[in-house]
Amino acid sequence: MYARRRHAYFVLMGGCIGLFVLAWGVVRLWSVPAAVAMCLVAMVIPPVAAVVANRRGPEDRWWDDPSGDPQSDEWWDELDGRKGPR
Repeated sequence: MYARRRHAYFVLMGGCIGLFVLAWGVVRLWSVPAAVAMCLVAMVIPPVAAVVANRRGPEDRWWDDPSGDPQSDEWWDELDGRKGPR
């Protein structure tokens, strides 16, 4: 799942950079308002990309979910400063 989210992030950010480059390298020669509009769209993409990249999928393990391995869970509980069963 991590690879899919990372891929989506880089596709979105690549599109963002592409919009900026096209807007001020090509489109501004014909229409400055269109170039500005493209930059406004590109401005919205990075926060969306961050949300997509940090979204937790249904099969992803949450940070405090037990893994099912008692030894590993005990070790993580000790690191987290927890005492006793969950």
